[in-house]
Amino acid sequence: ASVLFVLIFGLTRGDWLAALLGGVTLAMSLLPEEFSLILTVFMAMGAWRLSHERVLARRPAAIEALGAATVLCTDKTGTLTWNRMAVTDLAVLQGLSMRTWPAGGGAPQDIPLPEAFHGLLEAAVLASHPEPFDPMERAFHALGQEQLDAAHDHDGWELVHAWGLTPELLAMSHVWQAPGQETPTISAKGAPEAIALLCRLSDEQASVWRRAALELTSSGKRVLAVARVMAPPATGSTWPATPHGLDFRALGLVALADPLRPEVPAAVAECRRAGVRVAMVTGDHPGTALSIATQAGIDTSGGVLTGADIEALDEAALRERALRTSVFARVMPQQKLKLVQALKAGGEVVAMTGDGVNDAPALKAAHIGIAMGRRGTDVAREASSLVLMEDDFGAIVKGLRMGRRILDNVRKGMVFVLAVHVPIAGLALLPLLLGWPPLLTPVHIAFLELVINPVCAIVFEAEGDEDDVMARPPRDPAVPIVSPELVRMGLGQGALVLAALGALYAGLALSGLPTDPLRAVVFTAMVIAVASLVLVNRSFSARPAALLRRPNPALWMALATTGGLLALTLWAQPLRTLFRFGVPPGGSVLIAVATGLVLLPLLAMTTRRP
Repeated sequence: ASVLFVLIFGLTRGDWLAALLGGVTLAMSLLPEEFSLILTVFMAMGAWRLSHERVLARRPAAIEALGAATVLCTDKTGTLTWNRMAVTDLAVLQGLSMRTWPAGGGAPQDIPLPEAFHGLLEAAVLASHPEPFDPMERAFHALGQEQLDAAHDHDGWELVHAWGLTPELLAMSHVWQAPGQETPTISAKGAPEAIALLCRLSDEQASVWRRAALELTSSGKRVLAVARVMAPPATGSTWPATPHGLDFRALGLVALADPLRPEVPAAVAECRRAGVRVAMVTGDHPGTALSIATQAGIDTSGGVLTGADIEALDEAALRERALRTSVFARVMPQQKLKLVQALKAGGEVVAMTGDGVNDAPALKAAHIGIAMGRRGTDVAREASSLVLMEDDFGAIVKGLRMGRRILDNVRKGMVFVLAVHVPIAGLALLPLLLGWPPLLTPVHIAFLELVINPVCAIVFEAEGDEDDVMARPPRDPAVPIVSPELVRMGLGQGALVLAALGALYAGLALSGLPTDPLRAVVFTAMVIAVASLVLVNRSFSARPAALLRRPNPALWMALATTGGLLALTLWAQPLRTLFRFGVPPGGSVLIAVATGLVLLPLLAMTTRRP
């Protein structure tokens, strides 16, 4: 377009220098170099702002995806809850009944542990690491030190073998050798259903076992079962690959409380208002999962889907169940990947939390992988898009809010850039096409493009949340950031400004005002119109009068900078000469100011959420 303009202007008027200057001016006015500024700096500043919420953005694309997330899959322990375990109940199996002792609530210091429960607590301690780091195992050791006497002292005992937790058997077993004892002591702890299988309980015992576990989990407690081998093999025997062949006897159940974080219900409610479904994915018992989900305000109308269900369902059935279920229990890491794939196949934009090495495939597959910074592994962090420095569900919701804010501000900046280039290009081109004196030269475009526009763009990056930022549905990922509606709105605003400035220019030219003062007046009106574009695009919903009351220090900095620079170009002789400005009559300056201000309510009527 610029080359064509130079050729046409030069051939028709014969002034090739003016043609070349006009072509350069037109090229500068049409190039929207601010787009790259917005798409890079806004995202970088957004990542910096997220870091203040204790959320590290490892990939800029995750910030954009946050604004479109429709389902947030979060684990329970340490995210929804504190991960601060305390034993609340011990229940021993006695024939076909369970006897319970309240370890929490009624102070254990005042209620000594009955002898019938000593074996259960001792086995729970022996099935834990001797120097525990897991909060659950620390709770076992703490209660054991408090309630067990010297007869249960394990100093000098050696851990000679262990069977770890596996997807096939959700239990772990430790083999201990006591000094001077021929046969070792073997204790196991794990999921109640896994221990029941390991102990080969009768149907009647299994029914009592299940009812007791369900009763304890119904209040949100985490329940583990404990067993001991009654006839262990002699020391030096070759240990089998699994503990299934050993003669385990079920001792009882241990319930632990892990309280819900107080801010979680409000954060879940905020997600619901924002159209984001919160799904809890945990390895705990289904009863525990449902209870905690209810306390957190997570939708439980779809029931609970277990890891075994995920394995049993085909792709179509799993996709259908995953779309209407928000509580997933007894889920192993490899089943998280299937869950993510099912949700994505159902059209959801998925955010998934994880912390273990085996969580990496699910984190990688999710649109937004969120790793736990405190307890997460390096592998999980490398596979994720976001890293939570505080393993807290509230930080995820703050990240969602910030992601929407950043995306809103990017779109506001885009509208502004689209709008501001229309009058600049129009006033650079129209006078030359109509045979009027040239209004803008490269120095004017440089002033607008390199000084005022970037300064004003800072206002949008620093703009706060929209009032409805968490009260509207997520962004449709199929709609581009620069949507057709956004383009139409920006070009419409620019056309309105161009019409007003063109009318001002024509009126003053017809009145006989000389070219240099005319240029100064129209340029002043243009700068004020640019400020009006900044004001109206600060929000897609609030009115300009309300926006002036919203804090944004960058706004006042931009307006003050713009006003100061404009005053220098009008009244400082060297700059006035450079810009080819004449001293405008006082009345014409008032007309320029009025033109820019009248545009404010007119532009406000064109502003809406694109």
